[in-house]
Amino acid sequence: MDALLALLNSTPVVDGVPTDAWADDTAAEEWAREHGGGGARAGDLRRIRDRLQAVARGAADPSVLVDALDGVHQVPRLDHEGVTWALVGADLPARMVLAWAAVQEAFPGRLRPCGNDECRLFLLDRSRANRARWCSMATCGNRLKARRHHQRAQAREA
Repeated sequence: MDALLALLNSTPVVDGVPTDAWADDTAAEEWAREHGGGGARAGDLRRIRDRLQAVARGAADPSVLVDALDGVHQVPRLDHEGVTWALVGADLPARMVLAWAAVQEAFPGRLRPCGNDECRLFLLDRSRANRARWCSMATCGNRLKARRHHQRAQAREA
């Protein structure tokens, strides 16, 4: 789950400018190594990230992710404790799609973009009420609340 959020949040807005933490292939490949995906190509990571972001925003159908799962399957392993299933053929992009699917199943509707239209980050709402709106209350939440307060105060003065 943490790796999925890190992948989704690798295109933040910094000082008002959209950025891509993986614009440099070396940075993307280093991120892949840190998340158990040594050998993952930067272009493949950026492609699956962009598709996952579009799906999480509701701008694309999940079917755009299907090719990342080509060749992925589970095989049974039998030992003294019984049958376990091993994932075969899952590179890092495929594991990110599977992580997204697991989040969708375990926390339906809780992976979403920040409520601040100027922010490009995502959040996984773990609150009981499922009402979290901001990637961070300290940044996006407070900024938008302050902006709305300022707009209401100006409207009252006019």
